[in-house]
Amino acid sequence: MKNKLSSELVEEAYECLKDVVTLTPLELNKRLSEKYKADIYLKREDLQLVRSYKLRGAYNKIARLSAEERKRGVVCASAGNHAQGVAFSCEKLKVKGHIYMPQNTPKQKVDRVRVLGGEWVLIELVGDTFDESYKFAKEYCDTSKRVFVHPFDDPYVIAGQGTVGLEVFRQLGKTPDCVFVPVGGGGLVAGLGTYIKARNKKTKIVGVEPEGAPSMTTALHAGKVVTLKEIDKFVDGAAVKTVGTLTFDVAKHLLDDMLLVPEGKVCEEMISLYQSDGIVTEPAGALSVAALDQLKDEIKGRTVVCVISGGNNDVSRYVEIMDRSLAYQGLKHYFIIEFSQRPGALRNYLDNALGPNDDITLFEYMKKSNKETGPALVGVELANKNDFQPLLQRMDGLGIKYEILERDSPLFRFLV
Repeated sequence: MKNKLSSELVEEAYECLKDVVTLTPLELNKRLSEKYKADIYLKREDLQLVRSYKLRGAYNKIARLSAEERKRGVVCASAGNHAQGVAFSCEKLKVKGHIYMPQNTPKQKVDRVRVLGGEWVLIELVGDTFDESYKFAKEYCDTSKRVFVHPFDDPYVIAGQGTVGLEVFRQLGKTPDCVFVPVGGGGLVAGLGTYIKARNKKTKIVGVEPEGAPSMTTALHAGKVVTLKEIDKFVDGAAVKTVGTLTFDVAKHLLDDMLLVPEGKVCEEMISLYQSDGIVTEPAGALSVAALDQLKDEIKGRTVVCVISGGNNDVSRYVEIMDRSLAYQGLKHYFIIEFSQRPGALRNYLDNALGPNDDITLFEYMKKSNKETGPALVGVELANKNDFQPLLQRMDGLGIKYEILERDSPLFRFLV
């Protein structure tokens, strides 16, 4: 089969792409290397032309279309990064593109697609998830007879993504001991893993998914592709309900480990990468680094590569990112507190319940004159997570009635 996925198909993709895509840096990160006592390299796909590796697969697929197929045009569905890769490729190759994106796609990504594609692309914002947009895109593709450019479940797309692995191998001069790869639909891990394993079967390939969208993990446990009923869409670049059939068939033979990372941990690592290393990632771009803690003993003394898959993050999301990070670290908590409706009740709480380093970050209260008490929504930020129990003890000692908003409660998810 001419287009059967193989390391040779990855090498063909590289020849197609080498004069188009950026050869992104493979950087030894001093901070992470010292922290984990290993040589931690970051493959900086956030510095790619469209700030994501997705350009590789999209361009490789569209460039291989026949003249007749190019004339018909292409269709794709994407949460953002694949759309940018398709838009860039359509403008570069002069092919008309129809792009479907979820309605909740960050504005920054939608705007970038418009800029990259120009007059060659038309954007449709439909559905709340990638999977819903995908359904609309496929229906349109079938009626319009255009060519569908799948974001991950296509051998040429997978081979294009696999050129990340080829570059890692050439830049490092050897195969690494371990590669951490973010997983959404599975195209990157299938392509990269195919190439790396062909060079050295002993290299450990670790897939990383967000805890709220464990589509590959679920499929591996079930032994078949499974569609998740619900997902957390926060890590939008990896929030997929159903992995690809082809990517699953390939990845299940390549993956040595599959890890899940809480969204709060992803946020914590995004902030660390920015503050310590000056690296701006989107949530999916920080997945690989956020998983290092889980295998810290195993990677000690090893050569490790983490793929930073993308840097398309809307600056308006950073308030939520900071909030999620603080909540994950145990530094931010939310309460429903019953306050007496007498003068001085709030002052009593501030003076006697809060510790010297505790700070109120949210206070929502409406006085009801016909009642003795009224509920308030209170957010408290701590300087140290160990200050939480003393805070609760002081509140108990004052006889304050309160309810802690747990992370899985609807109100907590509304706030964070």
